[in-house]
Amino acid sequence: MDDPTVNWSKERYDEIESKMVPFLRSSGYNVKKDVQFLPISGLLGSNLKTRLEKSVCPWWSGHCLFEVLDAVEVPPRDPNGPLRMPIIDKFKDMGTVVMGKIESGSIREGDNLLIMPNKAAVKVLAIFCDEDRVRHVGPGENVRVRLSGVEEDDLLSGFVLCSVAKPIPAVTEFVAQLQILELLDNAIFTAGYKAVLHVHAVVEECEIVELMQQIDLKTKKPMKKKPLFVKNGAIVLCRVQVNNMICVEKFSNFAQLGRFTLRTEGKTVAVGKITALPTVADSA
Repeated sequence: MDDPTVNWSKERYDEIESKMVPFLRSSGYNVKKDVQFLPISGLLGSNLKTRLEKSVCPWWSGHCLFEVLDAVEVPPRDPNGPLRMPIIDKFKDMGTVVMGKIESGSIREGDNLLIMPNKAAVKVLAIFCDEDRVRHVGPGENVRVRLSGVEEDDLLSGFVLCSVAKPIPAVTEFVAQLQILELLDNAIFTAGYKAVLHVHAVVEECEIVELMQQIDLKTKKPMKKKPLFVKNGAIVLCRVQVNNMICVEKFSNFAQLGRFTLRTEGKTVAVGKITALPTVADSA
């Protein structure tokens, strides 16, 4: 907003908002409830920590970014639920150390846990939160966990540290509800469509193997006729297949592990949520 060609112009601000709102709506956001717009300058720090002065932006009387962030409701996470910690990185340091964010459950020193999908039984030797060593850590924390029982070379980003009693499902196929955003030129979204799947820390090539139902955008109910292909803006229920086994959850059970994006040539073409997993995975 501080660029000389813009100079805190309300017209430019309104133009950006008017272009973003339809995109956010099509991505599934409730714009009135979930989205807040505000003018800022990251380079100068304007309207980040303190509110804009009228001399800078006379038409703005709203909050600054820090105030908006402080008011954001933290999503509920269950400290007593089954442990779910997607691994984003790993390294050697007197054992194997994994890094990630705890989405559900808690970790204590001495816990016996499981890494999926390779079913490696591990023991927690130490837990680090920032630079501090702690004995116990709960959901929402970014941590480093030193483990015994597994080698660094046996782990990949996207593997999940989980509880032995209730491990995360590991699948090569799932059913999902997809919102098509914008396909590449001349692309047709149909069975056989290939893209790159991004779900929590997993990046994996995938293929749409079946279009099961198209959802009517007005009524939000499934259409009777099974679609052969869909276009930009469509919502479709489909079956997705990946080459390697991945750890995911149904969106209704763990939203953080059940939402994903599909990307092609570096562009996000669709967003989705996992609605069903194979029964074998559910009973695992």
